Amino acid sequence: MSIDTPRFRAALLEERGRIEKALESLREDEADEKPVASDNHLAETATATLDREIDDTLEENSTRMLAAIDAALARVEADTYGRCETCGDEISAERLEAYPWASLCIECKREAERA
Repeated sequence: MSIDTPRFRAALLEERGRIEKALESLREDEADEKPVASDNHLAETATATLDREIDDTLEENSTRMLAAIDAALARVEADTYGRCETCGDEISAERLEAYPWASLCIECKREAERA
């Protein structure tokens, strides 16, 4: 299989830019948040707490995605992109189309999830 690494590299960079913008927006929103006053209604406090937890989760997931994208870009540069990091087999084109940052073939990914 011949992988169009320049196309995947471009897709990875585009996704990286999108995630960086989303993170920047989250951080700006966080900086603009007003502290919840202690005399607020319990429901307002709960809502503010839930919003913070959602933002924290989104930020954590985005940070993880950036790391996966950066690792994929490093594999592109090392000319190992498209090879499973566990078994060394090629990662299917369909999988790379769906998840360009994939580092495992579908069989190894399934095995990792079962473990």
